Parts: sequence; C-alpha cells; structure tokens
Amino acid sequence: MSITKIEDKQSWQEVLKTVKALDPQKLEIIKATLPVVKEHGEAITKAFYKRMFKQHPELLNIFNQTHQITGHQPKALADAVYVAAANIEDFSQIMPVLERIGEKHRSLQIKPEHYPIVGENLLGAIKEILGDAATNEIIDAWADAYGVIADVFIRMENKMYKTTEAMPGGWAGYRDFVVNKKVEESDVITSFYLKPKDGKEIAGFIPGQYITVKLEIPGETYTHLRQYSLSDSPGLDYYRISVKREDVNGDNIPAGIVSTYLHNHINEGDIIPITAPAGDFYLDMDSNRPLVLISGGVGLTPMMCMLNTTVKEKPNREIYYIHASLNSKLHAFKSHVNDVAAEHKNMKSFVIYEKPSEEDKEMRNFDKEGFFSLEWLQQTLPSKEADFYFCGPEPFMKVVNKALKKWGVPENHIHYEFFGSFGKLDEMD
Repeated sequence: MSITKIEDKQSWQEVLKTVKALDPQKLEIIKATLPVVKEHGEAITKAFYKRMFKQHPELLNIFNQTHQITGHQPKALADAVYVAAANIEDFSQIMPVLERIGEKHRSLQIKPEHYPIVGENLLGAIKEILGDAATNEIIDAWADAYGVIADVFIRMENKMYKTTEAMPGGWAGYRDFVVNKKVEESDVITSFYLKPKDGKEIAGFIPGQYITVKLEIPGETYTHLRQYSLSDSPGLDYYRISVKREDVNGDNIPAGIVSTYLHNHINEGDIIPITAPAGDFYLDMDSNRPLVLISGGVGLTPMMCMLNTTVKEKPNREIYYIHASLNSKLHAFKSHVNDVAAEHKNMKSFVIYEKPSEEDKEMRNFDKEGFFSLEWLQQTLPSKEADFYFCGPEPFMKVVNKALKKWGVPENHIHYEFFGSFGKLDEMD
C-alpha cells in the first residue's frame, strides 16, 4: 500500500492565515533584541528548564532528562525560539522547522495547556539572565511574540491530532502494544516487533517516521518517553523499532535509562504504550531518481524501512545502500541487506568499517576501511543525480552533508534525520 504525506503545504498556509500579527512597535523591539537573546540563548533555556521543572515537576514525565544532561534539549529550544522569533513576520519561510517541531510535539502529546507554563517560565528566564537589560517593555514585547508563536503551534498541532486520529487505524494519545517478538540484531542493537493489544488495525506511516514509546521503569520517579524510528515497511500488522543500547559514554553521559531497560527487561509478551507514527523525515515515494541510502551506526533504522518499502513498491528503482559501522559485531541487518541485494539486481550494498576486526579482514566482508569520504563516494556511485537520504551520529552526518554539498548535489535532493537542533547541519559548529 502506497503511503503519502498526510499534511500538505496549502493546508499549513491556511493555518498561518488565521494567526494574529504582532503589534508593529513590539515587532521592532523583538528585532532589536534578537541578537542579545541569541547570544544568551542557551543560558536562557537552561534557566528556563530549571525554573519550569521546579514549579511543574510533573513535566519531567514528558521531557528527556538525558538530553538535559547533554545539553541537547536547551540548545534545541534556544534554536527554535530564535528561529521562530526571527521569522515572526512570515512563518511560511520556516514551515519545515515548524512542522518538525509540531510533529515531535504531537508524538510527545504536547497540548495547549502546556504552552502558558512554557511561556511564563521562558519570560522569567529571559529576565533572570538579562537582568536590568530586560525592561518591562522588552518583556512585554517578548510575551506577545511568544503568544503568537504558541498560537501557531497550537493550531498546527490541533490539526495534526485530528488528522492522526481520523486516519484508518489511527488513534489519540497512547495505545497499548504487545511485544510480539524480540530479536538481537547486533551486539548493541535489538529489534522489538509491536502488535496492538486490541487486535485492531494500525495506522499507516511514511518510511522514515518514528513512534514515541512510554515506559514506567521501576525505581524511576517519572515516566520516560523516547522516540524511535520505525525500521520495517508500512502495511504490515506490526511496527518494528530497532533500539541501540546506550552504554556509559565518558564522565558526563550516563547509560541510556530507556534503551538499557528495553534490552534487559522488556521481553516478548510485555506491553508498551506508544503514540501513532509521526515525523517530517520521510521517503519521497513519487520520485524515480536513483535512491542512495547512507547510514552510520543505529542511523540505519529508518534506512531499513526505506529500503524494504522501496524494493516492495518500486522494485525497479535503482538503489545504493551505504552503511558505516565500527565493525561487523556492531553491524545490524547485514545479512538482510545482503539478501535484498541478491534478490534485486538493481540494488547495490556497500559497507565501511572504521576498525574492522581480524575476522572482518580475513572474510573481507567490507568495502572500505576507515571513514566515509567524498572521493570514495564519487568512485562508488555512477552519478550524483540521485536522491540522498542519510542518518547517523551528528559528526558522521556533517561529513556526509558537506561531501554532498561539495559534490554539487542539489539541496532538494539531500534529506536527513537530525535528532538535535532545529537548524541545518551546515549551519552548526
């Protein structure tokens, strides 16, 4: 069954037409103070989260605490606030950003009643960090600006909630799914096959999208929510997520609470509540250009979904799949990809191992040792005339993005999933 995007640009434009414009005088204040807010953005958002969680600890049931520790969440919010405020005169210029945020909010079940809480604490944080420089006039202007921004998201997300619930197999909120099967894919990645507890139809999705899982973990005070890409094609009677166990990484990043719990304690027959599929990173099923899928580490999860769907729905489309991993021990789905390549002569697979094991070298089961590079890519692909989709750790994605830009691949042929800030890869440090 072919799946297409639920929302379209015209429908979002209709939503934006209903948004109230900011008062011209206050707009000038926002423009004048934007550089200062941007300069202190992360300090402001860190103060914001501290204030908000102190006053509303129940919101710890929604926010990813690991992202608070690593600084990803404050940076993401700082970027989002700045981008939205900078484009407050014409939100249509940043619709991809707004849609990305809205999709995540819908998946996490952010509701209209949350926005006043966020606004109150964000304004308090601006005042706290900027001190006397944040005059009453400035705070008043930012309060109105936040009101306009919040209104945009509330309207967009309301439309998303209604559309998702109304679609075949769709639902509102969380729905209980049973772990039908649990499969170890590599030393660190395990797949969970999820079927609805009620036995009813499940919502379709577009290859590349994700679901949110909700876990009540013994010993943990708050509920934990995590978003995982769907790693198998739509149109089946299950959803599959393939989760990497996040072990301790240095002194500042603890082991992943949710990923380790899933690996060590969730088994076949257990119940996991999830939200309906969401996300703005998805495969263009209408394109007939050659498809290049590039993944690093666990970034292969959405690529598996895209690969499986393409060979099923467009068996004649030319596909090149490139995966980078440390070695074969950490390489999930390798045999599956090899099987697909053997069955479909129009699909070619390539493997990059940073540090291949001795067995890898003896078996010669990889195509390149070391790292991804533009020179190697140009030698491997017959042409840059293709659709490129990639996902993986941020440093890996920056390398891939830079290589594609240097090669001259058109921007509208470059697509990536980025679980971090709301800007573009080539705009970041």
